[in-house]
Amino acid sequence: MIAFASSLDQAGPLARSAEDCALLLGAMSGFDERDSTSAPRPPQDFHAAMLATRAGASATQPLKGLRIGLPSEFFPAALAADVDGAVRAALAEFEKLGATLVDVSLPRTELSIPVYYIIAPAEASSNLSRFDGVRYGHRAAQYVDLEDMYKKSRSEGFGAEVKRRIMIGTYVLSHGYYDAYYLQAQKLRRMIADDFQACFRQCDVIAGPVAPTVAWKLGAKSDDPVASYLADIFTLPASLAGLPGMSLPAGFGEASMPVGLQLIGNYFQEGTLLHAAHAFQQASDWHARAPAGY
Repeated sequence: MIAFASSLDQAGPLARSAEDCALLLGAMSGFDERDSTSAPRPPQDFHAAMLATRAGASATQPLKGLRIGLPSEFFPAALAADVDGAVRAALAEFEKLGATLVDVSLPRTELSIPVYYIIAPAEASSNLSRFDGVRYGHRAAQYVDLEDMYKKSRSEGFGAEVKRRIMIGTYVLSHGYYDAYYLQAQKLRRMIADDFQACFRQCDVIAGPVAPTVAWKLGAKSDDPVASYLADIFTLPASLAGLPGMSLPAGFGEASMPVGLQLIGNYFQEGTLLHAAHAFQQASDWHARAPAGY
C-alpha cells in the first residue's frame, strides 16, 4: 500500500492536455467500497463530459452559458503587468467561446498562506514520522545504534525544505501551541471553503493567474523559501478548500517565461472544469509552445 494522489496543478504528462487529464481521471473515478474516504457517487465519464456540448452552445461557442468568476483578490495592484495582460487575453478568448465573466470575491485569500503553512507542515510532520529507516524510505548505511540510525536516515533522506516543514509542523503541534496555531488554522480553512461556496452560487468555475509573476527559472528561488511560499497565494485557497483545480498555459511574459491561468471548479464538477479547459486549448496553442531557448 502506498500513498497516492493525482494533481492537475503541475507540469509534465499529467497536465499535458485537458484530454489526457480527462482520460486519467476517468480511469480513477468511482466509489470504492474498501475506501472510507471515497464518495458514494457513480463513476463519471470525464472524457465524455469534456467533449459534451452545453445546452444552447454551438461549435463556435462551446462554452455558451458558462459563468467564469473572477475574484478581485486574484487581480491585485501588485500583480505583474505581463501576467495580468496574458491572463486577461486568455479570459477574452473564453468570452469569444461563449463564456460570461462574473466579478466575485474571496476575501480571505491573503490568509491562505499562513493557514496552509501551518496545516501542511503539521500534516507533514505527522505523516513523515513513519520514515524512520526501519519500515519506510531511506536507511543510512552506517550507524551505531537505533537512535543514530533514525538521525542519519532522516538527515540523509530528507531535503532542506522537507526538514524545514517537519520542524515547523512539530512546533505548531506541540503542547501549548496546538490550539493557538493548528486549531485556528483549521477554523480559517473552513471559512475559506465557505467563501468559495458563496462564489459558486454566482458562477460555474473560477479563474485567475497561477502566480503573481511569470514562472521562475529552475532553482532561482531555492535560497529564499519565503518568496516561494508567497508565490502560492492564488493556488493555495483552492487546495485548502479541497476543490479541483488545474493550470493552463496562457502565454509568455518577461524573458519569454510562461504565464499560467488556473481554473477552479466546485466539488464533483471536474467535467465542467475539463470541458472549459479543453475548449480553450482547442482555440489556442499555448499548451504546444515552449519558452524561447528551451
